[in-house]
Amino acid sequence: MAALSEKSDTLCPVARSQAVIGDRRAVLIVRELFMGNRRFDGLLTQSQATPQMLSSRLKRREADGMIERKRYMTKPPRYEYELTEMGRALYPVILALREWGETWHKSPDEDVAVRYTHLTCGHNAGIGTVCQA
Repeated sequence: MAALSEKSDTLCPVARSQAVIGDRRAVLIVRELFMGNRRFDGLLTQSQATPQMLSSRLKRREADGMIERKRYMTKPPRYEYELTEMGRALYPVILALREWGETWHKSPDEDVAVRYTHLTCGHNAGIGTVCQA
């Protein structure tokens, strides 16, 4: 695991998780993958990273086992990125960050930034980690 040396000097699970998850752009990349954005150009646009920055973040997530790179075109070679089981396990964390941001970092006149539909019941899921319907 690429981040092992960074996280081996502490027993704190929060610090160890932060060593793997990384910085703001890395979290935005994971968010985009959850939203179905799997190709480099789309991730580049939504993360507002430079191509070099995005490439290094994707390589790091792949080395850490959070994502897999899969070829979808051979000439020229093009890849999509998919979350692994480890990456998909971050979903409640992303939802919790969303809820915290919607609750504490918006002005009262701002509406919810992104509305999620709960696929099971078809209702607005709200901003928590559990469907409000």
